[in-house]
Amino acid sequence: MPAGFLKHPFMSQRAVAACDEDAMVNTMLAFELALAEVQEASGAVPVGVSQQMRHQLEIATFSIADIAEGIASGGNAAIPFVKQGRGLLADELKRYWHQGATSQDVVDSALMLLLKPRLAALDELLLRCRSAATALMDAHIDTPMVGRTLMQQALPITFGVKVAHWAIGLEQSRRRLSHIELPVQFGGAVGVHSGWDNVGLEWMDALAERLGLAAPVLPWHTDRYPIHALGTALDAVAGAAEKIALDVSLLTQTEVGEVAEPSAPGMGESSSMPHKRNPVRSALIRGAARQVHGHTSVLVNAAAQPLERGLGEWHAEWAPLMESVLLVEGALEQVAVLLEGLEVYPEHMQRNLSATGGGIMAEPAARLLAPALGTDRAKAVSAEAAETARQEARAYAEVLLTHPDVKGIIDPESLRKACDPALYLGSSIDQVLRTQKWLRIS
Repeated sequence: MPAGFLKHPFMSQRAVAACDEDAMVNTMLAFELALAEVQEASGAVPVGVSQQMRHQLEIATFSIADIAEGIASGGNAAIPFVKQGRGLLADELKRYWHQGATSQDVVDSALMLLLKPRLAALDELLLRCRSAATALMDAHIDTPMVGRTLMQQALPITFGVKVAHWAIGLEQSRRRLSHIELPVQFGGAVGVHSGWDNVGLEWMDALAERLGLAAPVLPWHTDRYPIHALGTALDAVAGAAEKIALDVSLLTQTEVGEVAEPSAPGMGESSSMPHKRNPVRSALIRGAARQVHGHTSVLVNAAAQPLERGLGEWHAEWAPLMESVLLVEGALEQVAVLLEGLEVYPEHMQRNLSATGGGIMAEPAARLLAPALGTDRAKAVSAEAAETARQEARAYAEVLLTHPDVKGIIDPESLRKACDPALYLGSSIDQVLRTQKWLRIS
């Protein structure tokens, strides 16, 4: 599969480089060496053995190709890795290698170690996005634009409040992700530390501390809540990012033109149409998010695993989990650049507010007319005037003022104010201020 063409462009290149096969070997090795150190500290391994293991294995070269080939017969990377590691050790050390552990302990713990710096990177990117969104809210707290429902013009809002919703989505998902725990895995063959009795739980806790991972209540071989929680939290981030990309891509349409993605040499160019400036960042974000949504369904459906060890369900988690993290990090890198350099065109927003001749203000106009005309008649007159304004390209307020049912019964200046979108922003400004206050509570 040409991953460099079809998969990696949607991912963080920094993350892809940090999560390759060598990195996986290093995290599996970190688990095994930490286990030996913990066991040595408890007296189950002679003094000095763990340090000799570390010295011999950290300078050794593991064969990535042999490990990959061995997965076909063993079913996971840990089995050929453990075999190689034992073969690289001096004979007097071999018996202490991988003592009391099983392959799932190695793989699950290694994945948690791989993911830990990636979650830190996601948090940094989400904070960067939050700062960029806050700056946009400050700049456009009272910039009027048309709000759209069911893809049609509805009533005025401000661009600031639109950004506020983007920021809330990202921050809610950031806070959720920040509470995700990455637990160590250590249970042995059937999850009860067979042959080691109560010292197994002590080793599990000590391993967690030594590796900087969370200590679970029990080994979680077929209790996949940690994976379920992480996968759905990543999906929430992807959804928040995708919402921004979708809105931006719609607002960049030529006929709308209210925003544009940050310009960069060659960015958004077409292979056949030189005039185009495609919203490529939005496309990359949405493409990544769609893949994450698919991966999440795999993780969710693998949550129930049989008896004491999964048969295919566990194995199915690995790629979707790792790819989800890389995809979300890639999407957030694009979101950060997008928000930091987003080009906003208030004059185009004003133009679009006037596209109906002011007809979008039929609702406040009807409210003003209701005391004089009655609710039903006021709505009918407002709708009729809106259609006339649209067809004849006339100002909505002026059409209303010449309507037989309205002429002479309403103050013209009051009606014109009721038809001014900039004066009908509801709680938009207060919502931005409320959002900014909430965002500061990190």
